[in-house]
Parts: sequence; structure tokens; C-alpha cells
Amino acid sequence: MNRRSFLLAATSLLLHQLLVACGGQTQATLKVRLLKSSIPAQLLDAFQKQTSRDLNLDFSAIAQIEEIYSQLRQWHQPVPPNRKKGLNLPFFGDRSPKTNIPDLVTLGDYWLSQAIREGLIRPLDASDLQGWSALSPQWQQLVKRNDRGELDPNGSVWAAPYRWGTTAIAYRADKFKTLGWTPTDWSDLWNPQLRDRLSLLDQPREVIGLTLKKLGHSYNTESLNTVASLRDELQTLHAAVKFYSSDTYLQPLILGDTWIAVGWSSDIVPLTKRNRQIKAIIPASGTALWADLWVQPADSAPLEASNPLALSPQVKQWLEFCWQPEIARKLSLLSDAASPRLTSAEMFDPVLLENGDRAAQIASPELFQKSEFLTPLPPQSLQEYLNLWQEIRRS
Repeated sequence: MNRRSFLLAATSLLLHQLLVACGGQTQATLKVRLLKSSIPAQLLDAFQKQTSRDLNLDFSAIAQIEEIYSQLRQWHQPVPPNRKKGLNLPFFGDRSPKTNIPDLVTLGDYWLSQAIREGLIRPLDASDLQGWSALSPQWQQLVKRNDRGELDPNGSVWAAPYRWGTTAIAYRADKFKTLGWTPTDWSDLWNPQLRDRLSLLDQPREVIGLTLKKLGHSYNTESLNTVASLRDELQTLHAAVKFYSSDTYLQPLILGDTWIAVGWSSDIVPLTKRNRQIKAIIPASGTALWADLWVQPADSAPLEASNPLALSPQVKQWLEFCWQPEIARKLSLLSDAASPRLTSAEMFDPVLLENGDRAAQIASPELFQKSEFLTPLPPQSLQEYLNLWQEIRRS
């Protein structure tokens, strides 16, 4: 932005602030801070066309959920006394952070329990949302929590799911052509032909979880000591791994240094579109699921989880829009994730499976039912996972 444009924008903003102070009529505003690329631009345009001209949309994309979480913590801090008085002019950098709290932000399901425990978000009143009642029970159960962030069927609704993906297997089709087979399930990672050809996520819940799944157990097994062969299976898998990483695990696959990579579909699907030698599958026995959610930020005021505040009309409008059947289908076609509306048999569109690029993104309703979200575990169970992970990595 050049200096002249900045001054014009600043003058306009000042006039807007003065009109508000003098009681002038202003548009209602929907403020949303969303994860970058999680909502296609075409859907934002469609929402704008559906809304009244009296609604102003303030949508901003943020690159990482970690950054969003950091902002949630900032908004939750008490306002310093010297910031509570006087006229706040935002372009002079003197605006109270409380006036900038958005209506909704993106949060991953992995972060939900911690955000609840820290009081960073407040529950949603989903009682009169038609889209909420249309979601399958698995989605409703995911976001119903008590005030400790634990799954609770009688708990409050803390979030609105809007997209999901999987932990998937990406592989080099050219390398597997010489082997005469392709991977279909987790057990294939233990094939001796793949020794020193694997790159895995540097995540205990993911790697121990896929090993549990291979053995017929849940990703969310609380007592690892009850799975007799788990340690031996993990040691065998570890001996075949060439590379662990949670952010650069696909680079060795691209270079051909590894032939298989386990990772998140939001990373893998875009890569399969760019590189035709890389294919992807969701393991046939089921996998780990992740979800992006809409949550309401909380300020420093005490929360009453049992009595959530009513949603504003504009927030309701946006949530209902995200869950509309046609919008759910477009989200699944235009982005690298899928809508939660497409996980029920009556809503599922088989056409989505015909696109090979989306093999790591779209699961059939049957495969979805075999898969699991990584749900909160008791502290002693988390310590078990960490201890076993450290033991295997040292071996």
C-alpha cells in the first residue's frame, strides 16, 4: 500500500469511528480469523452473495494454528488499566485488544481440550442450528466436552466442525512398480522390502497409534501395557525408518530417498496434484482423523459453560452456510479437506472418490467409521506413550 492509499484508508477509518461515536448507523460485521486455505475463495464469494448488504465481512487468513492459539491467549489477558480510557483510534496503535476479538476462529481438534482448560474459548449455543442437528453423532460427540476438556456426552458444545482430513500413506508409484505391489494398509509398512525407505511423523500418538491399529487396537488405547506385542512391533518398524519429521517428512519422498511417507492429508493431497509419481491411500483398516473447527474466543471474563451465550445472527448465518449440503460438497471438491456433512451415507457423493488426487482426503462412510479422532487421554496414559516413544527412539 502506497502512502496516499494509506492516508485515504486511515481517513475513512477515522470517519467511521466518529460516526460510531456519534450514534450513526453502521453495518453489522462478522469477524473471522481462519486457517489459511481452509475455506476456498469461491465459497467466501458465495456467502457474500447470500448475505444481506447490511453485513460486513471481515475475514483474515492466518498461516498456522499455533499462531491462532497464541492470539487466543492474548485476547484472554486482562486489559491493562491505562488502556481502558480514552478514544481508541486503531491506526494509531492505541486500540484495546478486546475490541479486536473476532467472532470465530479456526482451531484444530487436537487443541480443543487445552483451549477449554485455559478458558480461551466459550461454548456454542447450537440448540437452534439446523446444520448441527444434521451432523452425524460422531461429530457431535467430538466437540461435546466438560470444563476440563474431556469428552462428555452431557457436556457443552465447544466448537462447530467444518472440515476434516486423515493420516494417510503417500508412496512413490514409480518405485513400487518395480516391486510389483502397492500399499493398502498399515501392515505394509513392516514389509522387509521397505527397510530404510520410510519417513514417519515425529508424533508418538500417530506412530504408536498406527501400530496399535495394525494390531487391531484403538488409537486411543489408554493402557499400552495390555498390548503384549506392541513394543516388538514398534522396534521392528523403527528399524525400517529412515526419517522422522512433522513438517518436512515429504521431502525425502519427493527426492526418492524414501518410498513411503506417513503424514496428514492436507499436506499430501496438494503434493499428489503436483507430482504424478506420488500416490496416496487411506489404510483399509482405518486411520487417525483430524478436524478443523470454528470456536468462539473468550475474553478475560469468567465463563459459564452450562449457560452459553446466544450466537449472533451473523455467526449463525455463517455456520449454517458451512453446513449446507451444496456448500459442503463444494468445500470437499475445491479444497484439500472434506466437509463433515459428507461422512453420512445419505450425504456421501461417490463421485468424489473417482478423483485419484483425493484418495488421502475422502473416506467412504464405511472407512470413516473404522477411523478415529485422537481424543484426550489421561495424564498417566500420555506419559506411557511418551516413555515408550523415547525408549523406541533410543533403540
